[in-house]
Amino acid sequence: MWKQPWGYAEGWAICAGLFFTGLVLQWHFGKVDVDIYRYPVNILIGITWLILLVSLSFIGKKRKIVRWFSGIKASLTAMISLLVMVIVMGLTRQVSPGADLSSSGGISRLGFMQMTVSWPFLLLFFYFISVLGLVTLRRLSSFRKKDIGFACNHVGLFIALTAAILGSGDLERMRMTVQADQVEWRAINLQNELVEMPLAIELHSFTIDEYPPKLLIVDNFTGKPQPENYPQNIVAEDIPMHGRIMDWEFSLIEYLPMAACYLQQDTTRFVEFHSVGATCALYVKAENKKENIRREGWVSCGNHLFPYISLPLTATESLIMPEREPRKYTSEITVYTQNGEIHAATIDVNKPFTVNGWKIYQVSYDESMGKWSTISVFELVKDPWMFLVYTGIVLMLLGALFLFSTAPVKKEK
Repeated sequence: MWKQPWGYAEGWAICAGLFFTGLVLQWHFGKVDVDIYRYPVNILIGITWLILLVSLSFIGKKRKIVRWFSGIKASLTAMISLLVMVIVMGLTRQVSPGADLSSSGGISRLGFMQMTVSWPFLLLFFYFISVLGLVTLRRLSSFRKKDIGFACNHVGLFIALTAAILGSGDLERMRMTVQADQVEWRAINLQNELVEMPLAIELHSFTIDEYPPKLLIVDNFTGKPQPENYPQNIVAEDIPMHGRIMDWEFSLIEYLPMAACYLQQDTTRFVEFHSVGATCALYVKAENKKENIRREGWVSCGNHLFPYISLPLTATESLIMPEREPRKYTSEITVYTQNGEIHAATIDVNKPFTVNGWKIYQVSYDESMGKWSTISVFELVKDPWMFLVYTGIVLMLLGALFLFSTAPVKKEK
């Protein structure tokens, strides 16, 4: 080993050395503080690093060691090593990079629970994109028309990965909780600090579109849906309707999507209630012909105002309606900016609103109030390097299209 010409053994040795060096740094110094690499420090690091890569490529291209780092053996070992780290990251529970795990032990202290800011991952990542840069520069030094696809793919990947790592220090992610009919300009950052934002949000209304209610049979002692190995349910879509769970036949007679509950001494009754705090209820008839048992009554998921109501079937089983699942939740807002701009917007999950470089996402609400929530929770994200990441992705797509369009076609005789 370490005798020219180098092979795969040296490549694996370099990757292993970087990994164990990262573990030592992680153990003694903790995670990498990405806030240190904010603008303009990240710009200076990026420019210096590019100058070094270009210098190595053109000044030392006749040296064997430089040619090895821009060759297939270094590329494969670097790529596979980084891929292994990514797989470990996918199999390990990850927590926010801003969370403090310095007092924890074991796997968390080694950085595996905050992989993107751990020394082992970042050293291998830096090594991989350095090799990628040298490979790309070596191919571009003798560029030909047929290399367009290769150049687009590799340059695009290099730009996307480099922008992602250098821009991590400039990424801002805030969470803002807004009350209905109030204007909020403060948000909480990843360090749980309250900061003033360059924009304010006024919440006008919050609405939830829910899926139809479901009915389940649960065990009265364990609370588990039945049958335990393969739970069954009835979705109340068209009323009246019939359904079956195990040996029970159910007839859904009446559905009140907006209801109020009246509890009396011996009976429970639901009536229509078109006001704030209404719940939903189903009147159900149940029959078990095998055991010759009949039951009927109201079932409701309840909410913060009205109680949860189940229908007892036997001494060990009951029919219940779990909380209805939200299909979509929407906030009607007005955004005010520091320069006096006013923007009206409707924000859904996965449909953010963009203003002055900030993306505003709908992420949560007051779950204890359900559809009657008067609180909306937004995530505000600003990533000034994202356009470079998108540029890299577009280049990779263009490279793939070029390779596809110029691929040789075999003609059948």
